[in-house]
Amino acid sequence: MELQEFLKRFENCECGEMHECAIRDIRIGSGITPKTGEILKENGFPKKLLVVADQNTLRAAEGVQQALTEFDVTYLLYEDLRVATMNDVRKVEAYLQNGLDGVLAVGTGSIHDPCRLACANLQKPLCLFATAPSMDGFASYSAPIVNGNFKITYPAKCPEVIIADTKILAKAPVALKSAGFGDMVAKYIALIDWQVSHLISGEQYCKKVAGLTRYAVDSVMRLADRVTEDSEEAAAKIFEGLLLTGIAMSFTKTSRPGSGTEHIFAHYIECKELLEHKIPTYHGEDVGITTLQILRLYKSLLNVPSVRARKEENDWAEIEAVYGELAADMKKLNTPNTITDEIDPKLLETHWREIQEIIRSVPTLEEVEAKMLQAGCLTDFSQSGKPDKLIKEAFLYHPYMRRRLSLRRLLQMTDVWDLCKNK
Repeated sequence: MELQEFLKRFENCECGEMHECAIRDIRIGSGITPKTGEILKENGFPKKLLVVADQNTLRAAEGVQQALTEFDVTYLLYEDLRVATMNDVRKVEAYLQNGLDGVLAVGTGSIHDPCRLACANLQKPLCLFATAPSMDGFASYSAPIVNGNFKITYPAKCPEVIIADTKILAKAPVALKSAGFGDMVAKYIALIDWQVSHLISGEQYCKKVAGLTRYAVDSVMRLADRVTEDSEEAAAKIFEGLLLTGIAMSFTKTSRPGSGTEHIFAHYIECKELLEHKIPTYHGEDVGITTLQILRLYKSLLNVPSVRARKEENDWAEIEAVYGELAADMKKLNTPNTITDEIDPKLLETHWREIQEIIRSVPTLEEVEAKMLQAGCLTDFSQSGKPDKLIKEAFLYHPYMRRRLSLRRLLQMTDVWDLCKNK
């Protein structure tokens, strides 16, 4: 990828917004791990370097330690980091406040995210070394971090450098590759929700950035039957697709181009599992399944010729009771007003046909599910042992844990919701 030439395409965008990306260098290639130190030096990284990894990711990135001989390296090494917490952010910050000047994060989301936020807070350079094509956050400005069991997406740092050795990506566990595919198909819901929010609330929307996300996810969809292969070519193409959606998010400095109600749905499940001291399954695995559930919901709307809308009515006592220990954080996002308070219900009635056309603009539920099966993805929560009660609860109550408008949330303002919520 010729990064600078690519970024120039988004200069002076007709949407009127500045689309900036802080990444200086992206290196994707076969057997490039031994060049890691050289790449960091070329990009002006300081000598005193913190390497953050866990035993699994460091083992996968064989040769990276030997590539850093010219750096003064300190290691923050976990046994197996599956959930990124604010405590992990503080650990990285502590190292950086005690004489270290930059970070090399070796792994994927749970390793990268604390580094992304810590480096943003302390204005330190960051390089992400990918060990699996399992998620789309490599290039984004946001980091989902668990803070007191509540998963919050924080404005964070886009890395200066991204390195991906296709030999390593190809050897990644199949479950991680499939999770990456699940994270990609979720973009179809993200694109629906973003467009609908723009239509109904006037939220800032960029057709060109949305087009970048669509190009990336369509490209990965075409590779569904190759996801589980031990193929460097396939792994590189999938990683590039994931990277492009991250760049799309960096252009808006939000997760909007790559994350919709399906992500919030998955985050609710993950937070509830953490309260029970359960380690959540792979994030991409969860959002792939929630994508199918939301596609099923949105598909049902295509047979509804019109809606009658009203102001959203919420039983806050019931909602707080369901959120339990998470209620205080949820309330912060819904007071003194909630995201739908300023929405004129009549807009849903007058724009209903346009909303249906937006739904039709993405592949169907059946098409996405077929591709997920080819990619080795789970397609139902029963396959991962999650209880029906939790999934039903998450489906009904997840929108309150983000201050973000989605079609799913808007449905609560219509007579259609009375039918949907009981299915």
